[in-house]
Amino acid sequence: MIGQMIEGRPMISAVIPLYNEEENIPELCRRLVDVLDSMGARYEILFVDDGSTDGSYARLVEIKRENENIKIVKFRRNFGQTAAIHAGFDYAQGEIITTLDADLQNDPQDIPDMIMKLNDQDLDVVCGWRYQRRDKLHKKIMSRFANGLRRRLTGETIHDSGCTLRVYRKESVRDLDLYGEMHRYIPALLTWRGFMVGEHKVVHHKRYRGQTKYNWRRLTRGFFDLMVVAFWQRYSFRPVHIFGILGFILAAVGGVIVAYLILEKFIFGAQLADRPLFISSILMAIMGVQFITTGILADIMVKIYYGQKERKNYLVENVV
Repeated sequence: MIGQMIEGRPMISAVIPLYNEEENIPELCRRLVDVLDSMGARYEILFVDDGSTDGSYARLVEIKRENENIKIVKFRRNFGQTAAIHAGFDYAQGEIITTLDADLQNDPQDIPDMIMKLNDQDLDVVCGWRYQRRDKLHKKIMSRFANGLRRRLTGETIHDSGCTLRVYRKESVRDLDLYGEMHRYIPALLTWRGFMVGEHKVVHHKRYRGQTKYNWRRLTRGFFDLMVVAFWQRYSFRPVHIFGILGFILAAVGGVIVAYLILEKFIFGAQLADRPLFISSILMAIMGVQFITTGILADIMVKIYYGQKERKNYLVENVV
């Protein structure tokens, strides 16, 4: 039935970023191949080895010899999950791209239903929603807090930004600029660009083997990247609007206070040098001018940014 519904559709690319997942690779390949074969569509499985230090790359090469649909992109060193997903988007040849983790917590069996939803509802992206997570309590708490903060700051409404299992149309991720921990906020970036984003409840398993790569450092970096995404959504085209407004307010308040104190000195003979308010008002005026200048410089940098091409945040050592 699945094959009849999806047969003849565009080629599917399964992108899997991985770092030190040697023990999980054979089982993941088996499950992915079974699912993709059952769909009756052309496909490729693209592994992006993010500088693994174990035997992951050797295991991938070994499996590649047995399946011509498997492709490998190997980084020179560890650049992070966002860079690996970015490389997967760049090297994927399919018109439909699905991403998932290599730790087998994502279930490949969800992919056909997500692709059907992508097509039936004419969406550009379908995001997995791990509505029954099989993680430890502290990860669930941090994830709930992060998702709530993301929805408040970006206005994007999906429930689970941390789920890697997603299905994209190729055109939605073309020329997408990713860095840091930005892979979490791809749906927010695509919503801002005008693409249609939906979600689908997916199965979530406990980690099959190996160690989790999630820690407080990634959470902290992700928080700062969220600030950048929120700023980018509102002021990316004209950053002078926020810096200029703040600068104008500071400069105006500081100028009014300075004018009042100078007037007070001439009328009542008040001393200014020893008054903290006078020094603070001058600092406010100076900071206001600096904010306005920063906004102008940011505007110039944005124009330079949009004029650049071929920006990459990774280095590829080998492509198999």
